[in-house]
Amino acid sequence: MGKRFPPLSIDNEEMTIRELLHTTQHRPWEIPTETWQFYQEWNKAIFLHWPVDLSELKKFVPEELEIDLFDGKPWISVVAFTMEKIRPKNLPSFPPISDFDEVNIRTYVKSNHKTGVYFLSMEGGKKLSCQVAKSISQLPYRFSRMKRTANRYTSNNTEFKDKLDIQFTIGKEITQKTRLQTWLTERYALFQDNKKWINEFEIHHLEWPINEMNLKELIIDYQRFNQLFRGEPHSSQYSEGVKVIAWGKRKKAKTEYGG
Repeated sequence: MGKRFPPLSIDNEEMTIRELLHTTQHRPWEIPTETWQFYQEWNKAIFLHWPVDLSELKKFVPEELEIDLFDGKPWISVVAFTMEKIRPKNLPSFPPISDFDEVNIRTYVKSNHKTGVYFLSMEGGKKLSCQVAKSISQLPYRFSRMKRTANRYTSNNTEFKDKLDIQFTIGKEITQKTRLQTWLTERYALFQDNKKWINEFEIHHLEWPINEMNLKELIIDYQRFNQLFRGEPHSSQYSEGVKVIAWGKRKKAKTEYGG
């Protein structure tokens, strides 16, 4: 007989969402007026950041999107975390699908007068979760085998020959973020392309709480991106996570950009 999962109450999450919707002073623009569509939590997040060469990065970003710069430099980040409780509005989460480890490689872009992120790679630790997420969002999820403990996070993809191994310890809380730390973490939109469209997603959460993180060992081998990962990360942090609400995607035809 299969394992049974009890129905989950969303009452506490709804209270959290109401609080989130009324805490907006940290945002660079107003939240959407439309009804939100998804709730999720991004927990126990590891952030690794590198400045990169602009000409090399342009090979991976659609020309319709402007690469965002910090003091004249573009950046990429590896974000490894645990996705939890992802669910549509008015429905409970279902842990066998809604909870999974995830690794993103992202860069920073501008579009429609908004700053956001663009994913070079998105990996999830459960095959079915990746299939469902990709089907609903059209984001480029793919499956990789992942394991994590309190001080280690690993991901392996035999098809693409991608490997990530992060060994770390968590340091003290960062109570005053630098300009760069804020620029890298406080993003409230993401943009992703397919053959004909640029899809825009709006999200909302409180400011990321972050801690210092000490890297003990790092192996990162993504063959197609290895020219971007030069040396040790310039910056790294850890966060216990944020609760996130998200709106449905808005589609804009690539031909509308005139790029």
